[in-house]
Amino acid sequence: MKKIILILALSIVAVNLFSQNATKAKPAAAAKPATAVKGRLVLITTDYGSITVKLYDSTPQHRDNFIKLVKQGFYDSLMFHRVINEFMIQGGDPTSKYADSTAMLGAGEAPGDRIPAEFNPAYIHKKGVLAAARDNNPEKASSNCQFYIVQGRKSSDEELNSIECNVRQGGDLLFRYTEAQRKIYKTVGGTPFLDQNYTVFGEVVKGLDVIDKIAKAPTNSGDRPVKNIRMKMKMLN
Repeated sequence: MKKIILILALSIVAVNLFSQNATKAKPAAAAKPATAVKGRLVLITTDYGSITVKLYDSTPQHRDNFIKLVKQGFYDSLMFHRVINEFMIQGGDPTSKYADSTAMLGAGEAPGDRIPAEFNPAYIHKKGVLAAARDNNPEKASSNCQFYIVQGRKSSDEELNSIECNVRQGGDLLFRYTEAQRKIYKTVGGTPFLDQNYTVFGEVVKGLDVIDKIAKAPTNSGDRPVKNIRMKMKMLN
């Protein structure tokens, strides 16, 4: 089985919508605020703290597959088996659940097929995004279970210009960064060279500091943490 290769969530606060309901029949009734959250939320609990991730509705195949696995308890007790400081933290290999300290991890998959790529130029690899790992297949289809969360570093305009020039089809640029995206990469950071190569399907809305802690964990020569870092997940809505 091919090893899942990753050549590899910027925090967004959930929006609270308040509404007041008062009727003429009951003028003295107190207003009742209601809170709505756009997007499905997943809580990832780790040995270093908790991370809350919002899944994008515009990548429905990745969203639904991730929700299915979370509800099944698939990710519970799996490891973040590959972490690289200033790059990303990767997990979701089912073989990591009972792996000993010498096991080579990264080849495991869930039952079923790969997930077709769902690239969206609006979703860049800014710090904190949730994306799907994959092996080296021509369709760039995603692993059906392995994922990574970007830590990354800050980039310059020159680096971003170079990445734009490298993403071509028939000599034409396939995408250009917006000024807002450039500002994110220059001030917050990320891993722009992964854009349009791996599907981004969510982002961290709470717990960016936990990503930094995990990414800095001591690792062996294969980028596996010396001390196992396990996870547990549940849906929040």
